[in-house]
Amino acid sequence: MLFVVHRLNIAKKAMNEYRKVFGTTKTMGLYSGTETTGLNSDFVFSTIQTINAEQHLHKFDATAFDYIIIDESHHAAANTYQQVLNYFQPKFLLGMTATPERTDGFDIFSLFHHSIAFEIRLHDALRADLLAPFHYFGVSDITIDGVTVNDKSQFNKLVSAQRVDHIIKTLDEFGCCNGQPKGLIFCTKIAEAEQLSIQFNHRGLRSIALSGTNTESERETAIQQLESNNHTDRIQYIFTVDIFNEGIDIPSVNQVIMLRPTDSAIVFVQQLGRGLRKAESKEYLTVIDFIGNYENNFLVPVALFGDASLNKDRLRRLMTAGSDLIPGSSSISFDSISKERIFASITNANVESYKDLTNDYNLLKFRIGQHPKMLDFWLDNHRDPYQYVEKFGSLLSYRAKFDKSFSIELDKLSLLSDLVKYVFDGIRPEESIIFLQLLGPSHETTYENVRNTIKIQFGYSPLNSLIDSAIHSLNLKFVTQVLAGKNSPIGDIKGYNIIQKNGLTITLGKTLTNIKNTIFNTYLLDAAQCSLKKFEADFNQSDFNDGFKRGAKYSRRDVFRILQWNQNPNAQNVGGYIVSKDKSQCPIFVNYHKEDSISATTKYQDHFESINTLIYMSKNNRYLNSSDVSAIANQSINNMRIPIFVKKHNDEGLSFYYLGEGTSMPDRFIETTMNEESSKPVVEMVFILDQPVPSDLYKYLTTTPLIPKSKGSAP
Repeated sequence: MLFVVHRLNIAKKAMNEYRKVFGTTKTMGLYSGTETTGLNSDFVFSTIQTINAEQHLHKFDATAFDYIIIDESHHAAANTYQQVLNYFQPKFLLGMTATPERTDGFDIFSLFHHSIAFEIRLHDALRADLLAPFHYFGVSDITIDGVTVNDKSQFNKLVSAQRVDHIIKTLDEFGCCNGQPKGLIFCTKIAEAEQLSIQFNHRGLRSIALSGTNTESERETAIQQLESNNHTDRIQYIFTVDIFNEGIDIPSVNQVIMLRPTDSAIVFVQQLGRGLRKAESKEYLTVIDFIGNYENNFLVPVALFGDASLNKDRLRRLMTAGSDLIPGSSSISFDSISKERIFASITNANVESYKDLTNDYNLLKFRIGQHPKMLDFWLDNHRDPYQYVEKFGSLLSYRAKFDKSFSIELDKLSLLSDLVKYVFDGIRPEESIIFLQLLGPSHETTYENVRNTIKIQFGYSPLNSLIDSAIHSLNLKFVTQVLAGKNSPIGDIKGYNIIQKNGLTITLGKTLTNIKNTIFNTYLLDAAQCSLKKFEADFNQSDFNDGFKRGAKYSRRDVFRILQWNQNPNAQNVGGYIVSKDKSQCPIFVNYHKEDSISATTKYQDHFESINTLIYMSKNNRYLNSSDVSAIANQSINNMRIPIFVKKHNDEGLSFYYLGEGTSMPDRFIETTMNEESSKPVVEMVFILDQPVPSDLYKYLTTTPLIPKSKGSAP
């Protein structure tokens, strides 16, 4: 067996561990640098720097080893590793890495035949108690002369006495588990690390700066000094640049300090991982992340919560939930300014660039060894596949654009795009279940089959009217486009006949005949399956209220589809609310924090009076006897449903959080005016929610942003 590692100290530690298992039954030798005693051993441990050299490589026959293990195998694209891999012909090749994904377009997975024997992510390792728990503190970096430290800050600001004082004060405030800090401090620039180390030493905190310019021996000496318990020669901190992200083992590290922007979630987790080794003297790891006004702050929750979807709504919810989503006794907290900086970064981030979408597509393609489908993205906790839908119409359209090895009819791409965007979007399960049953051997199903399946999977029985609505949606009758100055259903404009029904029997329509065993059918099936998985992902029957999940986000179009409207109403007719013709429904949409720039006649003063009471302004030019206001006031007589949806501000996009069902309080309705700037008559209405808004969501929605929206500039 040949075990190839990156560093000599790792080779020695690996050899010692193998000796514990095999004892004297196998001979073991080290083949690295001047220590080349292991040439004829059963198990040979070597560094890549030695074994890749021609004079060493050819001392071994190409078939000398039955087993070869490559540690840190994400480096296998390098010429040094390629020489070794191309030369030897083992019976079994194993790659070991915590970060197999690369961003340079090289396919690591193909080197190891796309086999993943075992994989464990940060949260899984914490849950299995394999790592030390950590307490993460996101704190705002300092503002000097009115400007917050960022990745473009002048060097003198980065190493100013004011910033050093701020860093040391913060380290003292959060401390470490045993009062004896052994910390790694990650910096951006070598000169910054060196100067900060000098200033720490002047203030009595013994430290050293290391970078790629230091020798292996100098690094080893610094590690020994950090781990030492001898007061006379130990140091407390190592400032480091571009090294120590991987390939080191310092179990006693009890502080990790980030003094650099998070430009990669992978690197963030690697640096965090330097302190997660368990040690006798370490109860937990303290992580202090100084968050400046960095463009890529949105990657902080990606890294901490292990969510690679880059779905902005999911990232906001993760930030809102905080420690509730971290396994074990670990915790995450942010001060108010650093949290707002991350929220601003999430809002302003361009997460759907062609380059990034292509990179993530290829990463998953390399991983699974084939072109990925939407369900592959979803199950692999990868990028949200619906971002490809938004950008290209469908995942198949993306492939057709960039993969020249196959072609597909444009009308098929158009149909798939319409279905994925407007039907198979994970908003409700009925459409997907109907469609998946129709793609079975008989190509038909019944209302009863659909009802039973939903009852088993989700615990409720849809009425026939809901199944009718799903069929209507599948035939693309709900969404409309303007044709000849008139809104018409897409299904009518394009002549779709997707689903047919005969009484209570449902069959495929003419549009989908002869699709069996086609790539179009494969992607259509995948879209329906992914949509169902998306709905299942956060489904909780106790939080499900007649079509809506409490706390989930919905666009206006989603809301009217779930409410079973025949067509999506014109947005201008909706505004903040709309009463249905039969007065049975009135969904309310609230944009909580209005932009300063909007006109006074649209600056409604909507706000929460309490955690379950909403003060809401009617449309302008309304009085107590106006038809819509009167219908809402008479909710109980009309048996009107009033679902309430709120978003923090328009920069969050088109979707609103579903907060629950509202009950109008007509005795508190009063006629008033819009605001101090506008005398337009409105009615101030009061609604009581059926359940209080969860405290974390309530706080998020109601807290006034500290950072100007759409700019991301620091306070």
